[in-house]
Amino acid sequence: MNRLHPRIQFVWALRSLLLAALAAVPTGVGYVYFGLSQYVAAAVPGAVLLVGIVFAVARYRRWGYEIREDDIYLERGVITQVRTVVPLVRIQHVDSRRGPIERATGLASCVVYTAGSRGADVRIPGLTPEKADQLRERLKRLAIRAEGEDAV
Repeated sequence: MNRLHPRIQFVWALRSLLLAALAAVPTGVGYVYFGLSQYVAAAVPGAVLLVGIVFAVARYRRWGYEIREDDIYLERGVITQVRTVVPLVRIQHVDSRRGPIERATGLASCVVYTAGSRGADVRIPGLTPEKADQLRERLKRLAIRAEGEDAV
């Protein structure tokens, strides 16, 4: 089972930091205008950050993927465990993607679009740019081969 790059934990923890900053706004307003205890005003964003960091580490430990002969297998989820199998013959196209935070941390994602309903895509985050490009090319080759085998 392939694992994600450890830096993805930092990206997910950074999201928790942003969420904690958002939680600080109403608690700060409550402290200033409504007499909310300073301890509560500090504890709420602190708890959000702590839970977010623990969740990021647990999420990293549960995330894995494998490219098998006929499909892609993904395993992820902390609270709800999700196992996904994507048959190679269902792949429409594959992208490697790097958002601003991913570029800043030297990471990338590989997005596999499948035939099906709206939102039928699978994203593998936490890859190095080189690994995302290699995975994209490998999946492209495997999908072309699988399509040829599936043809009449």
